[in-house]
Amino acid sequence: MNQAEAINVKSDGSSIVLHDVSKFYGDILGVNRISLDIKSGITGLVGPNGSGKSTLMNLIAGLIPSTRGGINVMGVFPSQAEKFYSQLGYCTQYDSFPVGINGYDFIRNTLLIHGYDRSTTKALTQDALKKVNLEKAAKKSVAAYSKGMRQRIKLAQAMCHQPDVLILDEPLNGLDPMARAQVIALFREFADAGKIVLISSQILHEVDLISDRVVLLNSGYLVAEGDINNIQSETGEPMKIFIRSPDANDIAAKLFDLDHVVEAQLHNDGGGLFIRSSDADAFFLAFNRKVIDEAWAIESMGPADETVEAVYQHLIVEQQVAT
Repeated sequence: MNQAEAINVKSDGSSIVLHDVSKFYGDILGVNRISLDIKSGITGLVGPNGSGKSTLMNLIAGLIPSTRGGINVMGVFPSQAEKFYSQLGYCTQYDSFPVGINGYDFIRNTLLIHGYDRSTTKALTQDALKKVNLEKAAKKSVAAYSKGMRQRIKLAQAMCHQPDVLILDEPLNGLDPMARAQVIALFREFADAGKIVLISSQILHEVDLISDRVVLLNSGYLVAEGDINNIQSETGEPMKIFIRSPDANDIAAKLFDLDHVVEAQLHNDGGGLFIRSSDADAFFLAFNRKVIDEAWAIESMGPADETVEAVYQHLIVEQQVAT
């Protein structure tokens, strides 16, 4: 990165900043003109295969150079290699282990490379193995591990040196439900400590479950980023709302008296209904008045499709079909 690019990457030292970043593999586009400011918390990276997710992660991790633009992680540029890699943990979706190594040495060697003394290395190794529940399997060859165990030992390696940033490419692959819950709790603990977790996943409901914000990519371009509720409202699509009420039939019959209602459909159990509104804020205000006037009993009410999957469907899938 040249000096001009470095000047443009303005960072307060507490986030991942990308300024106008592009990566081309010859004539093939990896990502193009990406600018982001990723702050503490869990950020989900979403997009179809070939969207540029892995390229973006590899750029942020300093594993490949950008074709243009600048990257700064917690106030440090990739060219400042020792400091840069000391604050960053990376877990690839692919397995790659030294031949014959066991789980304990896989973690231990990583910490020694980071420059920890042997006493600290031992303590951190044991702590990392405990976090991923691999203490009993620590001295077994990694080659004999199940897919889920290999995934957990990679996560242990990414976290063992207590970095400020975790970059995790499909980290939940191969994990059973209990291990998934334990690992997700680790990510939340890490994020709640004010650190950055960047997670790529194809499992959209899990991204929705664990992410504080999302970044959507398609064909190498940034489609949307931010809090999922804000992205949903900015798409211009009518919001889907679910209302559960013993008065569902009467509500459905009278809803079109209100402005901004574009669709109403009873739930198949007759005890609720789905509504689509072109202006959710205005609808909620008018509906609340209507509830008082009609004396309807409302058991619950809220958005029905403010999810990563709904936004993904609208911003990526429907656009691909249209083109």
